Amino acid sequence: MRHVIVLALLLGSADAFAQAPAQAPPPAPATPPVRLGDVVLSGSLRTRAEAWNWFEGNADERYVYPGSLARISLSRAKPRYDWQVEFAVPFLLELPEHAIAPAPQGQFGLGASYFAANSNRTNVAELFIKQATVRFLNLGGVPGQSLKVGRMEFIDGTEVVPGNATLAAVKRDRIAHRLLGNFVFSHVGRSFDGAQWALNRKTLNVTGFAGRPTRGVFVVDGWSELDINVYYGALTGQVGAGAGAGEWRAFGIGYHDRRGGVLKTDNRVAAARVADTESIDIGTLGGHYLKTVPTEAGVVDLLAWGAVQIGSWGRLDQRAGAFALEAGWQPEGLDAVAPWFRGGYNYGSGDGDRNDGRHGTFFQILPTPRPYARFPFFNMMNTGDGFGEVILRPSRSVNIRSDVHVIRLASRDDLWYAGGGAFQSSTFGFVGRPSSGRTGLATLYDVSGDYRVNGYASVAVYYGHAAGGSVADAIYANGVDADLGYVELTLRF
Repeated sequence: MRHVIVLALLLGSADAFAQAPAQAPPPAPATPPVRLGDVVLSGSLRTRAEAWNWFEGNADERYVYPGSLARISLSRAKPRYDWQVEFAVPFLLELPEHAIAPAPQGQFGLGASYFAANSNRTNVAELFIKQATVRFLNLGGVPGQSLKVGRMEFIDGTEVVPGNATLAAVKRDRIAHRLLGNFVFSHVGRSFDGAQWALNRKTLNVTGFAGRPTRGVFVVDGWSELDINVYYGALTGQVGAGAGAGEWRAFGIGYHDRRGGVLKTDNRVAAARVADTESIDIGTLGGHYLKTVPTEAGVVDLLAWGAVQIGSWGRLDQRAGAFALEAGWQPEGLDAVAPWFRGGYNYGSGDGDRNDGRHGTFFQILPTPRPYARFPFFNMMNTGDGFGEVILRPSRSVNIRSDVHVIRLASRDDLWYAGGGAFQSSTFGFVGRPSSGRTGLATLYDVSGDYRVNGYASVAVYYGHAAGGSVADAIYANGVDADLGYVELTLRF
């Protein structure tokens, strides 16, 4: 009965299945820090009840479960250095026991993913160190130069926060997390053990990062790291100022997965994948450009992002690419709701021939999929995603958003991919389901709402409905519609 009540609450709400709320209201006034002498104590507790109705198949597609993540941080700032130690405690209850079907149907939603990743346990919790860093400021006497070492979260595209509010929001919600992220939507998240160097100038930033991802995401034990090396370098520049500001970034990412015993997810036959125990060594080169254009009808924003990949996918040559083209408009004269209309097209290449010695599927590395797939049954691998969205901001504390996404596979000869990258030593991190020679995946309709109560508390709700297409129909013959809803409460101090 409790599950029925929670499900009714979730699916009867205007909601926001947010990862970090997309186009969220401006930050509330800062709350006074809790100090223990020179040490600042801070923390948060995020609790979310999720209701899943997966595509109908040979397992339990409907279930509800609660998940929470508590974080406690100690930090201290000095003129020449600062440090932070943060502990995390994820705990999940009543995970679904019967939401996994034999291939190709697989795991029915994220509740099944948590259950499988934690040794088929329904109630799980763990304490681990989420972050433990020391950062040296003005390194070598050079103003703006810093070096941070230790365990940290790292998100590509967040090196600089533009002064223009529109650019800052677009960058936070449509650039960051695409290829490297902390997977903050999950109840565990992801960290990296490594080092980050940065040099800041007035209009230019140079950042270098090298690290190894930790366990986490779906596994509550986030202590150990994985046998994967990640290298990142970026140059970011600011163009113009005020209402017509812009930003560009050029980046490179090296990814080296040495987990030779892990079965790769791709469109080759099973025997070929089992025989391929060689490592993955991929280089990704890309960049983005953002621009705001003031007009008499309101502010227009433009976004272009792209990346190409070369290297080796085990025994195959990696040759792939992805791009995003988006635009937005905030019309003048509607201050009561402050609407923002956005739309665009996101594309990640697929593999057209599994026997040609080349892997053409764009590899999304270690992203946070949630900002780009609010109902995360897909990602940027082998997909074309045309979307439109409306954002309403009736006050500084309220944000309402609704999206429509038409999602098709880029190649009918490749797989339907989902997931957000490696999270344990024995699992590849991305899953694939057969396309059956089809391309129509789904049309996603969703609505979300975020309400910041005050500086200490916020509430988010979300509901998404996926109307499955021919790809889903070939796998889930009993029903190709799916739903996801949640209610989330976050407390901070």
